[in-house]
Amino acid sequence: MERTGPTVRFSGLLAAATAAVLAAGALVATAPAAGAADVDLARNGGFESGLDGWSCTAASGAVVSTPVHGGTKALKATPAGSDNAKCSQAITVKPNSSYTLSAWVQGSYVYLGATGTGTTDVSTWTQSSGAWKQLTTTFRTGPSTTSVSVYTHGWYGTPAHYVDDLTLVGPGGDPVVIPAVPAGLKTTAIASSSVALSWNAVSGASGYNVYRGGAKVATATGPSATVTGLTPSTAYSFQVSATNAAGESAKSAAVTATTTAGGGGGGDTKLPARALVGYLHSSFANGSGYTRMADVPDSWDVINLAFGEPTSVTSGDIRFALCPVAECPNVESEAEFKAAIKAKQAAGKKVLISIGGQNGQVQLASTAARDAFVTSVSKIIDTYGLDGLDIDFEGHSLSLNTGDTDFRSPTSPVIVNLISAVKSLKAKYGSDFVLTMAPETFFVQLGYQFYGSGPWGGQDPRAGAYLPVIHALRDDLTLLHVQDYNSGPIMGLDNQYHTMGGADFHIAMTDMLLAGFPVAGDTTKVFPGLRPDQVAIGLPASTQAGNGHTTPAEVNKALNCLIKKTDCGSYQTRGTWSDLRGLMTWSINWDRFNNWEFSRNFDAYFGN
Repeated sequence: MERTGPTVRFSGLLAAATAAVLAAGALVATAPAAGAADVDLARNGGFESGLDGWSCTAASGAVVSTPVHGGTKALKATPAGSDNAKCSQAITVKPNSSYTLSAWVQGSYVYLGATGTGTTDVSTWTQSSGAWKQLTTTFRTGPSTTSVSVYTHGWYGTPAHYVDDLTLVGPGGDPVVIPAVPAGLKTTAIASSSVALSWNAVSGASGYNVYRGGAKVATATGPSATVTGLTPSTAYSFQVSATNAAGESAKSAAVTATTTAGGGGGGDTKLPARALVGYLHSSFANGSGYTRMADVPDSWDVINLAFGEPTSVTSGDIRFALCPVAECPNVESEAEFKAAIKAKQAAGKKVLISIGGQNGQVQLASTAARDAFVTSVSKIIDTYGLDGLDIDFEGHSLSLNTGDTDFRSPTSPVIVNLISAVKSLKAKYGSDFVLTMAPETFFVQLGYQFYGSGPWGGQDPRAGAYLPVIHALRDDLTLLHVQDYNSGPIMGLDNQYHTMGGADFHIAMTDMLLAGFPVAGDTTKVFPGLRPDQVAIGLPASTQAGNGHTTPAEVNKALNCLIKKTDCGSYQTRGTWSDLRGLMTWSINWDRFNNWEFSRNFDAYFGN
């Protein structure tokens, strides 16, 4: 959130590497003839059975009937953004054996290769192929290798390419065994229309099927899933099975869950089913003018006081004071401010202290800073009788140290200490403590593509850095309202880039939070979706408030799509999120400046 006018602060990542760097293999014109006992081990190498046996990145792979090299079908794969349209298949092989990998391809910069060989992984490629061209390479497996992954992919920014008649010829390996039955099935979140599940990963499984009452309702590539479209206050039974090329395991032991009552929400925080959240410029003035607490309309259900700021970036010592009279001539007295807060609370409103903002960089890099944060924030809460805390860490407040690659178990001190500090505050104030967060898209949804400095270093270490905080505090979190503004284009779950300012951006960004997503594309590290009642959409209240202003008509289209699954446009949500909590805006002051357009539209849409 900004004290002044709009400023785009979207950071770039490591520039893309050149094709030459990754072209590790060289073309092989011929290969040794296969032995008499050799067989073709590739499953569905001609793609006559669609993508059966193949795993393609996101939605990049499709089967077409023209052009083809042999048979009636071929693979068409289309790179998009940072997705090079990779399709792969795990194949069982024998140790200490020679194999020949071959495929017919058409297109520019098409790659063919094998990994996990146990010796030297291989690849080959063609720079330009206007007609069908055969790529071939060979490798030998290591002494303990029983499975390899063969793959094809294109190059970033290039048109679609085609693959057909892929073969892997060599000694047949031991047969693939049906995976074991998944264990540890449990619920991780329950809402009125959805239940989130997780279970233990199964060795050798390539995917999982989720069953509700004996009927398959979802599939997953990792050990978690969210089942949506459920009825409030209803008991359901869930099971899960594991799958691979050999087949499907038996179903797991069942777990039961009863959905919550519809229209309720917030547990002990007692928020309304639809909540409007706004930031109140209490410690400073800008072009929007100062708004007294008593003058905030009843439309606002959560009022975040902007801002508590540290005495220094690394001190953890947070201070808050009302705007000076010299800057805000119409500022109320401390006594009037406190009385107005009590009046809002008596009317059922929540008033929080928001920490950070554009200028308030907070880095809890030490345990001393962590403890100072807890002490100083507690003092602010107690002084003004507040209901909780909003975390609005921006800029360089949060980043991931090199090697901190798993959001489920962070090691970076600024992350670990923030989580610990918030848990301490929650424990101190109990179940009525309201906790909200307002990260930027760079720190959350960008994590679908990039996380921290990356496996090889060089990326912006702030990418996705809020994810471990959100995940660790999800059971304590009242509301997450990501700032869908001042953002660069972000890739959604459809693997297309979405740009701020219209309904599409809010639909795609919000759907990611509710459906969950693999972090940095790693299907073994899936960020589980939040409950819909934990999520609100963050927008600027006017064109002056921030880049990415969205008109009321587009806001309503986004709400229609997410809540009712209508007006969705080209993006189709992964669920119908009927319990979506509401909207957040920067800011109440800017909404007043804009004749209350934002809050009036909210009230009209939800019939308030």
